[in-house]
Amino acid sequence: MNSFNFMPGSRELEAVLMVSAEPVSLEQISDILDISGPKAEQLLEELAEFYLQSDRGFYIQKVAEGYRYAVLPELAHVMEKIAISQSPPRLSGAALETLAIIAYRQPISRAQIAAIRGVNSDYVIRMLESRGYIEPDARNPVPGTPLYYSTTPMFLEKLGIFSLADLPRVEGFVPGPEFAEALETSLFDGTY
Repeated sequence: MNSFNFMPGSRELEAVLMVSAEPVSLEQISDILDISGPKAEQLLEELAEFYLQSDRGFYIQKVAEGYRYAVLPELAHVMEKIAISQSPPRLSGAALETLAIIAYRQPISRAQIAAIRGVNSDYVIRMLESRGYIEPDARNPVPGTPLYYSTTPMFLEKLGIFSLADLPRVEGFVPGPEFAEALETSLFDGTY
């Protein structure tokens, strides 16, 4: 058994990470444990190092602007068996396409999504919202005030990324700047 001298607050930090259903931000950890941000960060680093040194099946993952426990990638085959037996229905191609449009263009209205996809996306948007991947964001001050949608922290968590800045770049997969500029003008000129 490894001997490790835990800093005061380590057990409490473990409890916070264990019971939280979502990644816990550094600010939340500081508030909950009533310690400074640097002290919380030091606790996280020391606890993460302990887990790595003691050959655990999990680690502290930095994701969706917070921290949570996660299973080591080399144990993915074990988790795959659990996921297969408990997995909700997969997202359809239309849902994935719509989610990608929202992720890269947010905030974006239903009409703008439909213009990009070329089909009505109301059902898909409702489904993505009910699963917690997107949510209404801001309202446009133009007449009719359409709802605008953005992704949620759960979206980041499911992708395993810390923020939207970590989304893969798509420049190599889209048309040239002239086409993009014309599309941008037609989508965001207030006619939708």
